[in-house]
Amino acid sequence: QVQLVESGGGLVQAGGSLRLSCAASAGTIFSIYTVEWYRQAPGKQRELVAAITTGGSTNYPDSVKGRFTISRDNAKNTVYLQMSSLKPEDTAVYYCKATRFFHETWGKGTLVTVSS
Repeated sequence: QVQLVESGGGLVQAGGSLRLSCAASAGTIFSIYTVEWYRQAPGKQRELVAAITTGGSTNYPDSVKGRFTISRDNAKNTVYLQMSSLKPEDTAVYYCKATRFFHETWGKGTLVTVSS
């Protein structure tokens, strides 16, 4: 079963950038999974912020479109979330999720804090 580890979170000023990574466990053929990034702010529901299919198609909600970019490096078994023009409302724990057929795996998350 695939395991996921997120990294790259931290404290950044508004307007800054961060790149998050979602690494799959060794031996995983990560390319066969659809991977999504979600975030959950305190007191709010978890929301989707980016998705990438096995074929490389991407999808974003309007709230992050043009600011966030999801990409994958199948050779490194890693999916990235490049975040730019960050806003205080982007503050949240960011999670990645890998899906194959009806099986989902979540990482434990990485905290992003954007100061004003």
